[in-house]
Amino acid sequence: MTAAAPPLQATGLSKRYGHRAALEDVSITIPAGQWVALLGPNGAGKSTLFQLLTGLYRPDAGSVQVQGFPMHSQAPRALAHLGVVFQGMSLDLDLSVERNLRLHAALHGLPLSVTRERIAQGAAALGLQAELARPARALSGGTRRKVELVRALLHRPSLLLMDEPTVGLDPASRRDLLAAVRTAVHEQGTAVLWATHLVEEAQAVDRVLVLHRGHLLA
Repeated sequence: MTAAAPPLQATGLSKRYGHRAALEDVSITIPAGQWVALLGPNGAGKSTLFQLLTGLYRPDAGSVQVQGFPMHSQAPRALAHLGVVFQGMSLDLDLSVERNLRLHAALHGLPLSVTRERIAQGAAALGLQAELARPARALSGGTRRKVELVRALLHRPSLLLMDEPTVGLDPASRRDLLAAVRTAVHEQGTAVLWATHLVEEAQAVDRVLVLHRGHLLA
């Protein structure tokens, strides 16, 4: 890692499933503190791109670096700088909100004192103080999303990936989530790649990328 390395540098990413090209030669660079919307209809390749950026899949061509660390050869170091909110819910529904958050912090090796402080800060920022002792399955969809965002930011990642995180949320929950991400960008300098098919969600960001049928159009 170098001071000049951007939080995300993806170069020439391509991925095929049989004869179908899900992504073709996609390159994205996001500097620190920039919020980028990845706009495209369902089937454009957004989720495939996120699977490559998080190391879940390997690209057929191209490379991914997170804060200067190559995902293919230094995945643990790259992932240490990465926070993710996937399209599907990913909380352990049988654990309380606080236990979900503590588990994530432990996986990242955060000291207990730091964990307590950051959970308290994140819960206060998103109005979750009263929910910490509740099991995740008792929460509404919007509240679960807020918990996932707090979890993704606990280890202070330099890059936050959000894959259509507002799907199924009511307008108020959508506004709350957008506001919380905006705070992370401004106060922590977090770089954000926010995938969506809703044009209105792209209005408040710094830059918009348009993905269509696996090609980055603009």
